[in-house]
Amino acid sequence: MQSATRTDGAVAAQGKGKNLPRVLVVDDEVSVLRFLRAALPGSEFTLFEAENGHAALAAAAAVRPDIILQDLGLPDLDGVEVIKRIREWSQVPIIVLSVRDSDDDKVGALDAGADDYLIKPFSIAELQARIRVSLRRSLQQAPEPVYRCGELEVDLPLRRVRLSGKEVVLTPTEYELLRLLVTHAGRVLTHSQLLKQIWGVAHVEQQNVLRVTIRNLRQKIEHDPSRPYYITTEVGVGYRLRSE
Repeated sequence: MQSATRTDGAVAAQGKGKNLPRVLVVDDEVSVLRFLRAALPGSEFTLFEAENGHAALAAAAAVRPDIILQDLGLPDLDGVEVIKRIREWSQVPIIVLSVRDSDDDKVGALDAGADDYLIKPFSIAELQARIRVSLRRSLQQAPEPVYRCGELEVDLPLRRVRLSGKEVVLTPTEYELLRLLVTHAGRVLTHSQLLKQIWGVAHVEQQNVLRVTIRNLRQKIEHDPSRPYYITTEVGVGYRLRSE
């Protein structure tokens, strides 16, 4: 195993082939890290390690892993919160590895965006099989963490929006709406989808709230809000963010 090096919060533990799948392990237990190094040999994977939630978030943006193995019990952030934050800008496969075995814990992690859930202890064969399945599923193209179209730039990891190189200040709701459109750029999102994701199920009939927020967002990111270029309206259906 090659000596470890640090990369923006993650330690590169083993593997150095350019075409090997990049695996980010998020766990603070030395015994688990040792086990996973044996389970994921350097000849087959490039393994990175992060021992807390903040390091994991930094590493996910810097390393761009092909899959994340995520513990829930971290010393700073709960693993579910880490999953939620990563899901704001990435669809990288996430497998939870945890001693928490209640249905509520499983549902909570999966609802937050995890793709799979393994209860510790588990076998090497089972872990490798779950990884293979997740990697096969992820062959479809995922959205880039930085959206660029014309003069608009949205950096999802940094939660930063710029137009013509100048910072654009958005309200939390406006940003969440733009973030959702960015992660589905080029696709139509219906009114109900947007309302459910941003405001919750109880507000799916309140289209006026959505229209007002879209109008305010256009005032900030469109050169001519009366003739929007970036956020287009699909009459009677929803909205689409332009994708180049």
